[in-house]
Amino acid sequence: MNVQVIEKDGQPEWAVVPYKTYQQLLEDAEMLQDIRDYDAAKQAITGGEELIPSTVVDALVDGENAIRVWREYRGMTQARLAKVADISVPYLSQLESGKRTGSTSVLRAIAQALDLTLDDLVVD
Repeated sequence: MNVQVIEKDGQPEWAVVPYKTYQQLLEDAEMLQDIRDYDAAKQAITGGEELIPSTVVDALVDGENAIRVWREYRGMTQARLAKVADISVPYLSQLESGKRTGSTSVLRAIAQALDLTLDDLVVD
């Protein structure tokens, strides 16, 4: 970048940049402000809570297995979730298929691995 610095009393006072660079700086500043405005609006709407896509909500409302729905939404494989939750893949598979219910401690470990609360996994 070709920048000319003009000093006053030995201190930088002005920076002269090519007009194209100046325009890019303006665009970048506007984009940064747009990002900040978006983040502020999202925070105001959600109060810091995670926004959940309707596809996830619909799947849960339709009675699909919460562990599987959340695992897939988080982009985790069964192997990865089982490792993080410190359980076996077959056990996780049985939980997702409904063949087993799982203890509170196991469900809590899965919830933690999925960045959820236990209430997010346990359906009344």
